[in-house]
Amino acid sequence: MTKKSKYLTSLSVLLLGFTTFFEGDTFEISKNLEIFANVYKELHTSYVDELEPGTMMKTAINAMVSSLDPYTNYYSSSQIESQQVHTEGRYSGLGAQFELIDGYPTITNVHENSPAQEAGLRPGDQIRSINGKDAAGRSVEEVKAIVEGFPGTKLTLEVRPFGESQSKKMEITRGEIQISNVPYYGMLDDKIGYISLTIFTAGAAGNIDYALRQLRKEQPNLEGVVLDLRYNPGGLLQEAVGICDLFLPPGEQVVAMRGKVRDRDRIFKTRRPASEPDLPIVVLVNRKSASASEIVSGSLQDLDRAVIMGQRSFGKGLVQNVRDVGYNARLKLTTAKYYIPSGRCIQAVRYENGQPVDIPDEERAVFYTRNGRKVLDGGGVTPDVRLPDLTETPLLKALEEQYMLMKFAAAYTKGLDSLPPVSEYHFNDWPAFERFLQEQNFSYETRAEKEIRQAVEAAEEEGFDISGEVSALRQKIERAKAQALEDEKPLITRLIEQEIVKRFYFEPGKTEIALRDDPEIKAARELLADKDRYQALLQ
Repeated sequence: MTKKSKYLTSLSVLLLGFTTFFEGDTFEISKNLEIFANVYKELHTSYVDELEPGTMMKTAINAMVSSLDPYTNYYSSSQIESQQVHTEGRYSGLGAQFELIDGYPTITNVHENSPAQEAGLRPGDQIRSINGKDAAGRSVEEVKAIVEGFPGTKLTLEVRPFGESQSKKMEITRGEIQISNVPYYGMLDDKIGYISLTIFTAGAAGNIDYALRQLRKEQPNLEGVVLDLRYNPGGLLQEAVGICDLFLPPGEQVVAMRGKVRDRDRIFKTRRPASEPDLPIVVLVNRKSASASEIVSGSLQDLDRAVIMGQRSFGKGLVQNVRDVGYNARLKLTTAKYYIPSGRCIQAVRYENGQPVDIPDEERAVFYTRNGRKVLDGGGVTPDVRLPDLTETPLLKALEEQYMLMKFAAAYTKGLDSLPPVSEYHFNDWPAFERFLQEQNFSYETRAEKEIRQAVEAAEEEGFDISGEVSALRQKIERAKAQALEDEKPLITRLIEQEIVKRFYFEPGKTEIALRDDPEIKAARELLADKDRYQALLQ
């Protein structure tokens, strides 16, 4: 018997076993498993070219799970290492984050006291090869799979700093990386405190508790605190419950987890007396606040314990579990949904390209907070006070998508060994940024330009000449785009300052300088200072 025949026989036996297992459950499952096995065998036996069995099966599995939700995924044995979730807030590697930019994995952030920092790596550096293998086109997951490893082991990188034509080789020793989940806390003024939580890794609740105690020590008459969950992707559920413990009395339901298997349903409640039962709180969220961030903000909203401010959150209310499926492969699948105290689920139910799509309020089910305030389910947490997202303009989106601010900071700080203290630093070289955009041939297409282009193409197909009218419109749009750059100058300057400061003072410095002129922080502070308005929002 040939190797191929043995393989197909084994496959038939395996799928027959599955068919037998499901036969008592539903005829549809056994029927479709048999069809799948027959199609697979015919393709493998008769298709004109040689097929790789593992690749074919992986393609079939990926197609199956991708039809469900963005969080249900299959990982083959070669992908397992690259898909590690660092829920402990520590891992072994270089201490750098990567994105695929201009065809190469590029460093976008370096952690303080990490091997990457000690080696002199900086945001903007291109990774040209890893251990002698070309890095061109490698995904972030592939790079992580190679870069992460046991502390003390070595890695050889070929690195090209931004704007340079020559690469340099360096050998870096991997180390254990610890990431602070509370990179910054402090007083905004003599009455209002501020705490930034960037991820719900182990110890997050304890670190928030410590920050609150330090703020109390600095200001015994603390009148309020801003808890910043913007850009926080979530993490450990128990840390979310632990943070609610700090503000709610014991025995309050924070979240319920319900799925198909009822025996696995669970309810999570606060467990101990709150350390800050009455302190006014404003929680800041945005479109990138997800999962555990939404449990904290949504639960505090449902129980009328905090005012939520910002933009509607991401909308991830699903529970994932990882199952071993044999041969060191795993399936991460959604097994339940999170429900917060009012009974609503924060999960977005519509997706485009893996991203949640806003659901009109009139299509969302109505629930009520403890005080009888109306709240809506589906599509994340809607803030009590909505603030405009200043980064959602076409210009800001284009600058972000093309990494212009990160690249400019890399070029601008080249050869710079130090920076003034964060409290004293101001970026005041706007002409340098404008020149940089010109050198980079920065451009972007607005929705109006796209529609004009499509209209011109349609007109040409139909034999009409509208070039004169279109030329005048395009000139108007170009003038408007030039004006947009000028109008956005204050915000872009703030973002440039954050990118530059991050290179010298890391995440705490970036947070500190962001606080200086952040309109959302200002709005939160003003709300906490206005006790009557704060209380009225919760009634």
